[in-house]
Amino acid sequence: MAGAARRRDGHVTQERMLEEAMTAIAEDGLASLTMSALAERLGTSGGHILYYFGSKDLLLLAALRWSEAALAEERRALMARRLTAERKLDLFLRLYLPRGPRDPRWTLWIELWARTPGNGSLREAQEELDQGWQQDLEALLAAGVARRRFAPLDTAARASELLALLDGLSTRVVLGQKSRGDPRPALEAARSAARLLIAPYPPGEDDGPSG
Repeated sequence: MAGAARRRDGHVTQERMLEEAMTAIAEDGLASLTMSALAERLGTSGGHILYYFGSKDLLLLAALRWSEAALAEERRALMARRLTAERKLDLFLRLYLPRGPRDPRWTLWIELWARTPGNGSLREAQEELDQGWQQDLEALLAAGVARRRFAPLDTAARASELLALLDGLSTRVVLGQKSRGDPRPALEAARSAARLLIAPYPPGEDDGPSG
């Protein structure tokens, strides 16, 4: 691990910094993450971390981008699987929602949302990350309609509505506002909302491909 984590000059790589930042957030919470604390975990200096990221805000954004890139790969793999549209949608919901109250990705999202109004570059970055989820969900719904699994719908509007609802449920899980942070009720609520927003294809309308 040491060889992969460090450059030849002995300095910790950016990827290792981001990985350790996410681990620290999951273990101790975002409030405990300081440049000096992260540097101590990595066995390097705070100045070395600042050299690459410039500020804590930029470090957090980079960590979020790194985490979202991994999820984007999972989404691409999910979209390519030979599953019914209903099953894909259920797995999409699971992928989007937090794993629990200490989910570091969602902790970062909530923190950065609070900082967005006064930071244009941060707002643009968040919109870019959101767009990836929006586009993939629209494609999933459109495929479901084309295969006569879902009734015809406005894919952009429904995707936006469902994602907004998922954001709210995710925030409640991370903040421990419902069921003491248990993610299972949030998943059930998301499933119920999806059933209301995305109707099944009306039986007997047309005979066509399914699955």
